[in-house]
Amino acid sequence: MKPIEAGIQDLREKAGQHIRKETTFRDSMAFEIAPDGIVDTCRCLKEGPGKFDFLAALTAVDYFPDSPRFKLVYELMNSSQPDLLRLEVFLRESEELASITEVYPNANWHEREVWDMFGIFFRNHPDLRRILMPQDWVGHPLRKDYPLGYEEVQFSFNFDEINRRKRYSKE
Repeated sequence: MKPIEAGIQDLREKAGQHIRKETTFRDSMAFEIAPDGIVDTCRCLKEGPGKFDFLAALTAVDYFPDSPRFKLVYELMNSSQPDLLRLEVFLRESEELASITEVYPNANWHEREVWDMFGIFFRNHPDLRRILMPQDWVGHPLRKDYPLGYEEVQFSFNFDEINRRKRYSKE
């Protein structure tokens, strides 16, 4: 039995109560996990026979205005095998999620990025603060309800109109 198969079987046995759904697409496995079971699931996968010892990625998707609003996607990897496993957790806007930094220390940086960009709060995180945006920034830029600011593109047909609004034209 391959390590990924043994790891998945061990996950089903030890943390099966946290699994909501399993999907396979192009030989890639994904598990939808209950929010309260993410730490136990990660610990089971890391310490079990699958040896998913590396958190390769953590990101989020905003499905505004749907509920649940957010989907967090964890990509776990076995560093000795080319095995990759995806965990998905759905959260409502007001929900918090437990930090997995005690299982995967590099989650510190991934969770800080998700907090900074999406505003998803991680309980028991050792240093949850902004990592990409300035500390005094208001809002979370990757949320779909975040207001967009833009500058109109200058072309030959609107050159004069836009040129009048440029900062240097007022000096």
